[in-house]
Amino acid sequence: MEKGKTIYFPSIDNVKVAADTIKKVSAVTPLSPSLRYSKQFDANILLKREDLQQVRSYKIRGAYNKISSLTAEESASGVVCASAGNHAQGVALSCKLLKIKGSIYMPAPTPNQKVEQVKMFGEDYIEIKLIGDTYDDAYNAAMKECAEQKKTFIHPFNDEKVIEGQATIGMEILEQTTGPIDYVFIAVGGGGLASGLSTVFKTLSPNTKIIGVEPEGAPSMKVSLQNGVNTELDDIEKFIDGAAVKRVGDLTFEICKANLHDMITVPEGKVCETILELYNKDAIVVEPAGALSISALDFYAEEIKGKNVVCVVSGSNNDITRTAEIKERALLYANLKHYFIVKFPQRAGALREFVVDILGPNDDITFFQYAKKTNRENGSAVVGIQLKSSDDLEPLITKMKQRNFFGDYLNNKPDLFQFLV
Repeated sequence: MEKGKTIYFPSIDNVKVAADTIKKVSAVTPLSPSLRYSKQFDANILLKREDLQQVRSYKIRGAYNKISSLTAEESASGVVCASAGNHAQGVALSCKLLKIKGSIYMPAPTPNQKVEQVKMFGEDYIEIKLIGDTYDDAYNAAMKECAEQKKTFIHPFNDEKVIEGQATIGMEILEQTTGPIDYVFIAVGGGGLASGLSTVFKTLSPNTKIIGVEPEGAPSMKVSLQNGVNTELDDIEKFIDGAAVKRVGDLTFEICKANLHDMITVPEGKVCETILELYNKDAIVVEPAGALSISALDFYAEEIKGKNVVCVVSGSNNDITRTAEIKERALLYANLKHYFIVKFPQRAGALREFVVDILGPNDDITFFQYAKKTNRENGSAVVGIQLKSSDDLEPLITKMKQRNFFGDYLNNKPDLFQFLV
């Protein structure tokens, strides 16, 4: 930041105005105790259920607050946004409710389910434009339309009115509790939610520790804080799409730098475990970004014992077609799913020997790809094996080596692994 330049922080008065502005469209979502997580971590764990908003994420707060603040001239000109996810839905619903025309740019590969959701919320007030292969392509096209047609760009996070809208979550949490809150865990993508909420707590509950949580594969805020300057990453893992950005906002970086107690990352596989647990044990559907805050509890288990802890569940726009990948990533993270190149002797009975004599009684073959292309003594197959316990891995590898079936282990070879599986 330039020397002498004042950092913007959302004022409590502005957050109160935002809360009044959005009350017609944004639900005061429940702050629900989680008996299971409270018992697991020996703490009082509360879930702020932003997944229960009409658009199934908190994004309606910032989008509606920003679009409501436009002048009559700006409203007449229309708005533009670039998003393939929750922000697009928030903007679309806001356009319909405020009767403002909007252009929503999305990358061409955006799943049809997301496109249809945006259409449903925006109806005739929005036009969806599928442009390019990436978010950057869509963003650049959106900015071009803004410049050429004098329209207002609705930024997903780097905007004062958007930040003030997201900050209303912090105000609600404090109004919904009577005792002190020791920790709040919150997902960080571009940083809009973290900036708004952390400023409210810094002002009204300064002893509360705000913990930002990013995907391990997209640590843009963590890297920026470590560098002391907002830093754009060259490459990111986009699986947790609701929190995967290459560069956080300039406004949000400065606020988070001042307000966050800690900024941590969580492996994508751990997030997948949490998604499945919430669905199977609590009947709660969350998207990957929505599970980030809860996934972080494992990494703060000692610190939060006996404490009052809030996790913001940021959204539930999960695509059911991703379920297989979520399960796969969860099993890999738990060290229960393993891929090998197995060398099978070119003789009758070799596969039976592998199944009967090498696999354990609880091991299960979940993937098998084999083609005999040579006349060599051994033919290789890619085999995926699911274990009951991670302790079964070493005995399995030992038996494979003793009987000359072992070719290679693929889990720790990411390039080869992604190509084959």
